[in-house]
Amino acid sequence: MRPLPLALLSLLCAAVGCAEARPLPDVVIDDTNVYPESMSATKDGRLFIGSIKGIIFRAKPGSAKAEPWIKPTADNGLLSLLGVLADEKSQTLWTCSAPNPFRNPPAVGVAALVAFDLRTGAKKGSYAFPPPASVCNDITVAHDGTVFASDTPNGRIFELKRGAQSLELFAEDERLKFIDGLVFSGDDTLYVNIVTKGLLLRVDRTPSGGVGAITQLTTSAPLAGPDGFRLIHDRTFLLAEGNGGRIDEVTINGDNADIKVLREGLVAPPKYLPEQFRDLNALSAWMCFSNFLNHLSLDRIEADYANIL
Repeated sequence: MRPLPLALLSLLCAAVGCAEARPLPDVVIDDTNVYPESMSATKDGRLFIGSIKGIIFRAKPGSAKAEPWIKPTADNGLLSLLGVLADEKSQTLWTCSAPNPFRNPPAVGVAALVAFDLRTGAKKGSYAFPPPASVCNDITVAHDGTVFASDTPNGRIFELKRGAQSLELFAEDERLKFIDGLVFSGDDTLYVNIVTKGLLLRVDRTPSGGVGAITQLTTSAPLAGPDGFRLIHDRTFLLAEGNGGRIDEVTINGDNADIKVLREGLVAPPKYLPEQFRDLNALSAWMCFSNFLNHLSLDRIEADYANIL
């Protein structure tokens, strides 16, 4: 069973504006080998937690236990889950489903943005990421209801407009390689982070809705593996630093981002880290290559060479 720190849950609740400002209990996930990657909360205090094993856990308001709510099925096609976002305006729970060759058993398939009903858990839609092999990492929603999702290894941002049946490419840029979290400010400006480089970027949108300038922000302190990114209000955000084990309050003014550490010491370093896992760039490349190999058909290769010969 995996307990989540009280401090982290309190900060998350503050970010989404939970109805009651009261001390929250520690929340224990009622399962083993969960490896939670992302979580989201609603204003009434419901907590939703994704997991590498592909289960979405839910804790009811005030509950000290998160229980399995949505499990992987042939219909929903859930693989390993990264970003999770509760969008109360559309009553949708969005999640990023991604292949994971390191899971036991491996999660093989295509990365997708998947939508569920926030109240019932019923599947509302699934939107596959176009080739090449992708990792759907995190989600944010613009004021007009357009959903944006990040593709980490390929440096892409996809958008899903209201009523659309498939994703459209919004941005692709070398500067977006290893993009992780993304979030809209109170004035509908898009900000993203680059997990391997510790960067915060502003991604402008043109009046027609296309991608505009991409600007690196100057941070008041270095960031170690910026990850989850959520709006508190206006231009103040909550930011998780995965490698640093910190939760920050980030206030953006122009091209500058003021970093205020709210909590630290949330992540204990592993006792042993294999050499090949220490370089995040190499690890990401390894995962992409492994995903490519999972899609190879030896029977098809044999047939193709038979035709050539």
